[in-house]
Amino acid sequence: MSKKLKILVAQLNPVVGDIGGNLELARGALAEGKAAGADLVVLSELFILGYPAEDLVLKPAAVEDSMQAVRDLAAETDGAPDIIIGSPWAEDGKRYNSAVWLSGGAIKGRYDKRELPNYGVFDEKRIFDAGDENLPVFEFHGVKIGVAICEDIWYPRVPSLLHDAGAEMLIVPNGSPWRRTVQVERHTTFSAWRKTGVPYLFVNQVGGQDELVFDGSSYAVDHDGTEHQLLGDFVTGTALVEYDPATHRFASEAKAELTEGWHAEYRAAVIALGDYVNKNRFPGVVLGMSGGIDSALTAAIAVDALGPERVWCVMMPSKYTSSDSLEDAKACAEALGVTYDSINIAPGVGALDEMLGEQFAGTQPDTTEENIQSRLRAVTLMALSNKFGHMVVTTGNKSEMAVGYATLYGDMCGGYNALKDFYKTEVFELAKWRNTTVPRGALGPGGEVIPERIITKPPSAELREDQRDDDSLPPYDVLDDILRGLVDAEEPIEAILARGHDRAVVKRIEHLLYIAEYKRRQAPPGVKVGGKNFGRDRRYPITNRFRDD
Repeated sequence: MSKKLKILVAQLNPVVGDIGGNLELARGALAEGKAAGADLVVLSELFILGYPAEDLVLKPAAVEDSMQAVRDLAAETDGAPDIIIGSPWAEDGKRYNSAVWLSGGAIKGRYDKRELPNYGVFDEKRIFDAGDENLPVFEFHGVKIGVAICEDIWYPRVPSLLHDAGAEMLIVPNGSPWRRTVQVERHTTFSAWRKTGVPYLFVNQVGGQDELVFDGSSYAVDHDGTEHQLLGDFVTGTALVEYDPATHRFASEAKAELTEGWHAEYRAAVIALGDYVNKNRFPGVVLGMSGGIDSALTAAIAVDALGPERVWCVMMPSKYTSSDSLEDAKACAEALGVTYDSINIAPGVGALDEMLGEQFAGTQPDTTEENIQSRLRAVTLMALSNKFGHMVVTTGNKSEMAVGYATLYGDMCGGYNALKDFYKTEVFELAKWRNTTVPRGALGPGGEVIPERIITKPPSAELREDQRDDDSLPPYDVLDDILRGLVDAEEPIEAILARGHDRAVVKRIEHLLYIAEYKRRQAPPGVKVGGKNFGRDRRYPITNRFRDD
């Protein structure tokens, strides 16, 4: 009779391109597995190079170095557990996304990913060749194990082929990005056990990579669909799980719970910003603290990700800055415990007024003068960044980015945007939530970290006298519903009008959305939280005369 298999699930945070560092992480997991008496250690998809490596995979040296690192690791499995590790693999003029099985000091075998995703944030058909139909089944201590990679179990073909080939259990390394609907999608869509009755082990990476964030959330599923949540979301760690081939069930002392709702979304934003800063080796971040809700929430996310000692908030008042904003910005900074400075931009505005006086003679003030203020703030923040090394974090939200209510080379200037995929109405809700909860793993304080007045006062850019956002835009609940239709759902105008919106307003928002594409192309990256973000998901032409008439 086949023995029960002890498998160490390694939910880790590799760094794209850091082959040496990722190899050390794998060695650490192998050593832990050996100490725990594991038979097998499982790492995530493309672990050794990092995922997604995008066009780095097209560089032969990156692939060869990855393969050599896997060979080096294989030599270390003699007298140790077997290990499955993800790596790009080149052979016979083709390049694969592979899971490599290492055993007894050598490479035991390899599975090449069959289903290559080519939608949304994925572009794998461009850089990989698909594996062929001859799917290997690995004999391991009397158990026949099939290996599939991420997308392979979103469709019935690979699980069915492995089942037909005699696989009793599947091991599935993943690079599965988080989004707010992903848990429901994973736990209701995967075809493996529902179609074939084959149990499987889902092993996912964790951490931020540019615009994507990975949640981990590794789990096991018995032949009858019973789920075992082995590791939580947005945390690194390992879990030892035992598979019984006699009952086709998993057992583990590891039990985890997943976060939901605003908690999950906030944690996604925190780990994405934190990893972007840390993996790119910035000492900290600097941001403009305006006294408004966007900068306050961004500051809170930054503090929770990095700690207050690595966050520098700068108020840059002009003659239009209200006393409420001055008080609120300082109160928020003090509540978060960050370094706080105030730099008056009025002298700079006056200097530019004098510089441009001859050319602007006879004209009336308009958005030109408003944008000069915003761009002076950007110059100020970039000067601090250049001098002290802190990365500038921008503070705009998805609603503003959608309609171009942001200044190019002004408030859009920076290295990362934590709110890029949050609509304005979501920003308000997230701020209220953060005031009531300290998220898991947060480095910031509890209590009311965003003063109540920041949340309740009417939003304003404060670039002219008595300015309010609703002078130029419809109320944000109206705007965001229209934008969800136009952007997230790609709805026709008539479907949006059917929800009671005014045709002239909807057409204006559609026009603003299209003409702001050139701005979004120049915007910094930001974490994806919804179904369609500005960046990897939505690729519209800049020159575009289409309108839905």
